[in-house]
Amino acid sequence: MKIAYPIIITKGKKYLIVSIPDCEIDTQGETIVDAIDMARDAISLWCVGQQDAGRPLPPPSEITALKHNKDDILSLVDVDIDSYRRKLDNRTVRKNLTVPSWLCEQAEEVGINFSGVLQEALKQKLGYKNDA
Repeated sequence: MKIAYPIIITKGKKYLIVSIPDCEIDTQGETIVDAIDMARDAISLWCVGQQDAGRPLPPPSEITALKHNKDDILSLVDVDIDSYRRKLDNRTVRKNLTVPSWLCEQAEEVGINFSGVLQEALKQKLGYKNDA
């Protein structure tokens, strides 16, 4: 399910404060990009929580209906709730793989964890940073 909620970004003393009126939540970021990214994460997590509790998601307000100060930035933030839910799912999935026997033997001799190596390689290939 994809949905876009309006947000209000207000410049604070140190951070940009992001208000998400439809969800009645706030977050913050150091830059505009960071603030929007944090808003997307906050909205997605909030929506998953609402769904898990059996509560309906509020329809997005019209961006023109938001009450704001003249210096505020108004924007829409789109979220893909189903995709976010999949990212939260940490269950493991069994995959069968094939490697040359000589490589398997050498890796086993030094105690290499095949699952760990595959996970690290996949994260690197997909561009994930740290332990994402």
